[in-house]
Amino acid sequence: MATLRELELRLKSVKNIEKITKSMKMIASTKLAKAQRAMQSGKEYGLANSEIFQHTIAEEKDASKKKLVIVVSSDKGLCGGIHSSVSKFTRRALGQTGGEEPTIDPESPIAVIGDKSKAQIQRVLSKNLTLTFNQIGRDVPTFADAASVADLIQKSDVKYDSIVLVHNKFVSAISYEPTSVEVPNEAQLKESAGFRSYEMEDDVTKDLAEFVLANAIYSALAEAHACEISARRNAMDNASKNAGDMIGALTMQYNRGRQAAITNELVDIITGASAL
Repeated sequence: MATLRELELRLKSVKNIEKITKSMKMIASTKLAKAQRAMQSGKEYGLANSEIFQHTIAEEKDASKKKLVIVVSSDKGLCGGIHSSVSKFTRRALGQTGGEEPTIDPESPIAVIGDKSKAQIQRVLSKNLTLTFNQIGRDVPTFADAASVADLIQKSDVKYDSIVLVHNKFVSAISYEPTSVEVPNEAQLKESAGFRSYEMEDDVTKDLAEFVLANAIYSALAEAHACEISARRNAMDNASKNAGDMIGALTMQYNRGRQAAITNELVDIITGASAL
């Protein structure tokens, strides 16, 4: 059984943790509104992309085609299962969870934005991991961040038939779900009927493909950032409640032990007085 000194130290430690979690919850709450505004701006880029997707050729889903899977997460933790959700979604898509048919070629290359999902994917799909990015979107993601990622992907030597973005979709302030978006590449744009009807130089299609990819990455980064801030706020709220419950239980245990110690001292004093 813990001594009074041990209980006192543990109670002090839990109270300090409660102060930290409450502070982090307050910071996340103030950042959430800003992140949601950035997400709405990012969705405008996503809507512009969807119009382009409607005019490109619709490919049949073929698991044999090699796709570059871009997993969007971040470098920060303490936000629940926000990073493991996209990692599990990627593993399921590549048929690494067992019992499910892969929807993407298991040999497809993977690019990860953020150190958290990188560490999770590296344990299972290390041979697929070809590109990693960190220090992206440390605050609110910008289009410049997305453009730099798209530029590095275009300049890399990674071979793929198409690109799939895996990120968290913002459902509400308390929920999110992993989703995937397929981004058309330069070849798909060239073969689409809507683009063949116009006379364009090769550089135009190449630049448009890179711009479409940057748009899609920016939209995914902004939405994933909003999900992360919301999840961190909820995680810190739950941690503060758990710390409060633990403080109540430890306080009661400490008071009972203190009362028992005082009672034992009184019994010793009374016993000694009676003996005299």
